[in-house]
Order: sequence, then structure tokens, then C-alpha cells
Amino acid sequence: MRLYGYWRSSAAYRVRIALNLKKLRYDYFAVNLIKDGGQQHTDEFHRINPNELVPVLMDGATRISQSLTIIDYLDDHYPEPLLTPLSGEKRYKIKELAQDIAIDIHPLNNLRVQQYLINHADFDKEDEVEWLRHWITVGFAALDDKLRHTAGVYSVGAEVSLVDVCLVPQVYNALRFDVDVSQYPTIDRLYRALNEIPEFYRAAPERQPDSPQNKAT
Repeated sequence: MRLYGYWRSSAAYRVRIALNLKKLRYDYFAVNLIKDGGQQHTDEFHRINPNELVPVLMDGATRISQSLTIIDYLDDHYPEPLLTPLSGEKRYKIKELAQDIAIDIHPLNNLRVQQYLINHADFDKEDEVEWLRHWITVGFAALDDKLRHTAGVYSVGAEVSLVDVCLVPQVYNALRFDVDVSQYPTIDRLYRALNEIPEFYRAAPERQPDSPQNKAT
């Protein structure tokens, strides 16, 4: 099994957490989204994923992009622990909350959007950061309200789920842009609790081999 990713990609971060929780070993192939105009745009990586995005998971002859689909695949083929229940009301609540993060909040602050705002929309850096903070705070306000009604030890009850796998990378992003996460008390509590779990801790961007902050690189 191999994972193509980038240390600071939120979507790749989700997949690393899921792989760690399932105790799956994989080879990591770093794709630097910044260097040389972005290694995701090379002919070599284009052949792997024409969308020119990370993550991409390869498991034998199976090749999958899109982080939520990758995690669905892992649940189907490596179900311990199952991150989304197979049936029941809880399944749909977990999917709803995970998509609130991965589909509604995250796309408005990913790298492609940031680059477009600077290069094509006449935003300066201050404008860009204001954009990012605005959409994160709009999303977090609604998400925190929802999580108040579903959270137990973790986002939905007492077991780690897909919601948690999506939440931690998004809070990491918010902190990068100096969003005051303490104004969202449920999100803040969950983020702190989840980062005490070794599988989440090991998946953190700064602990990846391609991170410039990793002393081993």
C-alpha cells in the first residue's frame, strides 16, 4: 500500500489518521505542492491522478483519490475500527458532519483557492487571510452548534469516527490562520482530546517525513 500526499494537505492528513487507526502500514510518497510550481502538476503525477490533487492511495491494483472515498474503501476492506457505521441513524449523522467539514468548510480554504485569490483575484495577503478566516468561522459556528448535540467523548458519542478524522485537520488549518478556536468550545475540547490519541498525534503534519519542521528530514 502506498500513499501520495503532502505534509500540510488536510485531505492527506485525514487519510493518514485513518490508516493509523486501522494500523495499516504504507509507503509514503511526498508530492510537494509548492516546490517548482507544484509537483502535483508534473507529467508523472498527472498520470497517477489527472486531477493533480493529493491524496492518492494505491492498494495493489486499486488506485483511489478523494480522501472520503479512500476512507470508505479502507472501511470496506480493513474494517477495524469502522469509522462510519454500516447502517442506522448514526451512520447518516456521521456522514453529515464529516461532509460539513470536508465539503463545505475545507474547499474554501485549500491551496488552490489561496493561490487563485493571490494570482488572479487581486487579493493581497491580508485579504486572503481574511477570506480564509471568514469561511472557517462561518463553518465552525454551525458545526460547533451541531456537535454540542452529538458529542460525547468524541464527535459522535464515545467512539472515534469519520467526523473526528475530518475535524482535526480542519482545526489545524484554522489555527494556522489564527482563528480563535476557543470561541467554539465543543470543537476546541474535541480537538484537544483527539490529539491525545497516538494515531492522531503521529499523523500530524510536522511529524511527516516531508515536513521542513521534522528534524529527521
